[in-house]
Amino acid sequence: MPGTDPRAATGTIFAELPDFPHLAELPGRGPGADLTGRAAALLVDLPVETAPSGWRFAARPGRDVTRAASLLSRDLDELEEAAQGWTGPLKIQVCGPWTLAATIELARSQDPALADPGAVADLTGSLAEGVAAHVAEVRKRVPGATVVLQLDEPSLPAVMAGAVPTASGLNRITEIDDDAAAARLRAVLSAAGGFGVVHCCAPAVPFPVIKAAGAGAAGFDLGLLRRGEEDSLAEAVESGLGLLTGVIPFDGIRQRGSGSPAPADAARRIRTLWRRIGQPPAAATASVVITPSCGLAGATPAGARQTLAWCAKAARILPELIEEEG
Repeated sequence: MPGTDPRAATGTIFAELPDFPHLAELPGRGPGADLTGRAAALLVDLPVETAPSGWRFAARPGRDVTRAASLLSRDLDELEEAAQGWTGPLKIQVCGPWTLAATIELARSQDPALADPGAVADLTGSLAEGVAAHVAEVRKRVPGATVVLQLDEPSLPAVMAGAVPTASGLNRITEIDDDAAAARLRAVLSAAGGFGVVHCCAPAVPFPVIKAAGAGAAGFDLGLLRRGEEDSLAEAVESGLGLLTGVIPFDGIRQRGSGSPAPADAARRIRTLWRRIGQPPAAATASVVITPSCGLAGATPAGARQTLAWCAKAARILPELIEEEG
């Protein structure tokens, strides 16, 4: 979400997404509120610190992780207040192990932790333990909630393709095979228990790997889906994978204006996708959550609010379009 006020962001989320709210993230507050730093606050016995190029492992906990933990605690305070009496699904988001390994540097070099399999194993174990504690804390604060854990993995396709550069930029870190990729994701998802989502707003989303990891759903940007990837998507959907389908970009709202039929357009895109992958359109209403294309940190507060409102409106329109189709 945009801005630096967690109370305002949380209020917007609960107002516009009354059926499926989520814990606000505000990376505009700086280090510790960013994707990597926020997850760093959850790591157990694996301290990190900020570096000129981002985050790196440290010898001992310091003020950077303390700040990240403080920001997260404040966000949880606002969530607890807004969600009093809430019963239903509640989503929380955490940077996944592969993106974390691609964005945290080793202590003795500037290479990503991804370059050291032992470091990746330690990082995954630490993250899994921290995520389990985080989920337990959310459940304690909002006892009526059914917590949905989303692992944000924008770097997953690059990790699997061997496209993540070393510190020098002259080499690439060896690709990760499907089984290894799924195993690390599974370790974190299973530690939390409940329903899990793996979100990747990059091209070439590995839907079979996400399904193999035990996720109940995959989040992706429909605008980046290539025709050649639709077969793997169809297979994953047939095997029971749900979809958090990103179809409404906030920049589209800015360009088209609030009077445009964007929610209806988004619903039609979902219906069209379902036809292309050979699925009965009626199944879309049970398998799809309509979301923004990706994060809204770059939007204005008003743009973010409108984007979420349009997602909710598109979700209401989709069953109507399918019923009209017969």
